[in-house]
Amino acid sequence: MNGFTRLLLGYLVVMSVMSPVTFVVYAWDKWRATRDGWRVSEKTLHLLEFLGGWPGAWAAQRWVRHKSRKKSYRRVFWLIVAVHITGVAAAAWWFVGR
Repeated sequence: MNGFTRLLLGYLVVMSVMSPVTFVVYAWDKWRATRDGWRVSEKTLHLLEFLGGWPGAWAAQRWVRHKSRKKSYRRVFWLIVAVHITGVAAAAWWFVGR
């Protein structure tokens, strides 16, 4: 197994753990929002996205309809997604394309 394959596999494992966690946190925050309860900070949600949970966040934005309308939040979310995609592309170039 080459370096890129190991790196990609590790990335996919992290995403497969963080995405469901992030989805559940989004859903819980949405539930709390409907009851005027304690909320999860946007910084925490963005941190979860950055740590590999962005696919779960994207799914929650669609299915739970949470954080799907606030433009400033969505801008940061898509920036995080772009960072992840750029990182994978850079790793592919580094290990495979040079």
